[in-house]
Amino acid sequence: MAEKKAEKKAEKKANKKPNFFVRAGRYLRDCKNEIKKIVWPTPKTVFRNMGVVLAMIIVIGLFVFLLDYGLTALFSTFMSISH
Repeated sequence: MAEKKAEKKAEKKANKKPNFFVRAGRYLRDCKNEIKKIVWPTPKTVFRNMGVVLAMIIVIGLFVFLLDYGLTALFSTFMSISH
């Protein structure tokens, strides 16, 4: 009786790991199901978000420009004082 249980456990362990094609099929099926769940934005939303991104690029670019200009002016003032 104990031998039969041991054989059944060994059989289950051997059959537990599915082969490559079963795993690949399950993976592709799961990918397909996840792709179906994607909610794509509308063109209106895309253009609105693009406007926000461009505005932030301009604001941050302006900030970096002003910071660079101010630090350059400050540095040149110190350099002229040292001569």
